[in-house]
Amino acid sequence: MGFYGRHIGPRIVSALCSLEDITEQRRIVLPKAHGIVLEVGIGSGLNLPHYDPAKVVRVIGVDPGEGFVALGTRLWGNSRVPLQLIEAPAEKIPLEDNIADTAVLTYTLCSVSDPVAALREIRRVLKPGGMLLFCEHGKAEEASVVRWQDRLNPVWKVLACGCNLNRDTMALLIGAGFEIGAVDRFYLPHAPKPVAFHCRGVAGAPAV
Repeated sequence: MGFYGRHIGPRIVSALCSLEDITEQRRIVLPKAHGIVLEVGIGSGLNLPHYDPAKVVRVIGVDPGEGFVALGTRLWGNSRVPLQLIEAPAEKIPLEDNIADTAVLTYTLCSVSDPVAALREIRRVLKPGGMLLFCEHGKAEEASVVRWQDRLNPVWKVLACGCNLNRDTMALLIGAGFEIGAVDRFYLPHAPKPVAFHCRGVAGAPAV
């Protein structure tokens, strides 16, 4: 990873992920988390202010530790919930099976190297009957928008530190064996359609 990927790109992406429309999605999703929470792709800790300390026992934040994590010192120090940080890739989480009540994915599936492997790891760490809370941008439902996503993705992926515009969130979740619950599909306001399509909802981890 070069200088841009270590220092410049993470600051740009973190700034975009701090915009009010995206922060509002965090406010909707994160208060539902409870118990021991596995957050994959914790990055600079933008989710931390939105957990309910009355419901969350501990957040275990997993991240590869390149670029984004260095930006998180202030948010980590001010966390309202107990926090454990683990430097590891999403595809190989160094935790025991069946220990988390809730898993959280926000703006993470777009950039992991192997999203299906990451989701299978999350499912392994979740207790049977545990829930995955997710809010991800990705492949749109309109063919005309998808064509633009495919055209823009090679450049976007470089500028946005590995983020992909055209990953199909729902197909990935189903392919990893999650049971899909309530889902909202929508375009984020005030953003160009190729970067704005979102899936937000809850998925279940059935017993293996």
